[in-house]
Amino acid sequence: MSAGSTPMIFVHGYWHGSWCWSEVIARVAAMGRPAVAVDMAGHGLRADRPQCLTRRPFAPEAVATEVSPVAGVDLDQAGDLLVSQIREIGQGRPVTVIAHSMGGTVLTRAAQLVPELVAHAVYLTAFMPPSDVPGIACVQMPENAGELVAPSFRADPAAIGALRLDLASDDPAYRQQLRDAFFGDVDPAVADAALGLLTPDAPAGIALGATTLTRDGWGSVPRTYVTCARDMAVRPALQKKFISDADAAFPDNPTSVVALDSSHSPFLSMPGQVADIVAKLG
Repeated sequence: MSAGSTPMIFVHGYWHGSWCWSEVIARVAAMGRPAVAVDMAGHGLRADRPQCLTRRPFAPEAVATEVSPVAGVDLDQAGDLLVSQIREIGQGRPVTVIAHSMGGTVLTRAAQLVPELVAHAVYLTAFMPPSDVPGIACVQMPENAGELVAPSFRADPAAIGALRLDLASDDPAYRQQLRDAFFGDVDPAVADAALGLLTPDAPAGIALGATTLTRDGWGSVPRTYVTCARDMAVRPALQKKFISDADAAFPDNPTSVVALDSSHSPFLSMPGQVADIVAKLG
């Protein structure tokens, strides 16, 4: 199989779904590349929404207390699901996987489990944690200071088992904070449409899980990191730390780096550039 015909699988991040890749997929397909976006465990068509955000009359206190219906979803499940998607789409042949944000932890797990089936791992401003470090620990690192996602949580993740956003809120300041966190350079109409498609609960278990990385596993897979200079969810300093930590752990397989001057969601603000980047990879 030539590099140009290697299937490409796109994995979204927390709260999003396969829908967020539609503009990129269209452009990649126009280049003649086989590509598909998948839903991560607990997201998209696999999501289950809490009742508190839509129940009437509305009970504001329930937003902070209702246990999430996706509280049981963890990194093991998410990684196994992605492995099954890789097997199904690749039909036993290697695929290129592009992951965004917390989807990077799931890509890392899958690549460690089946490195022979991942031709290239692409992290688009994604979490790429070191061995045995959970994604949530990276969120809390000093390099991620100033991020706007955690301040948007409307419940204690430890209490409800999820990272909850109040997507039904009519508070203009809160909604602007969500736009700034995820869609800073996205057309306002598109950003509002995207907010309407987000899932309110992201399973905390995915961020709490960690993967032990080995030289013959994840460390053997070619990888590219696409940095986003104006990201307010995964801060640029944390992106650089992911790259330097990976290169220190696996110096014989250094990370290729591509830079974008974008916010957290370049698949919406500059889909053509994202498509051009991934189409050039194996």
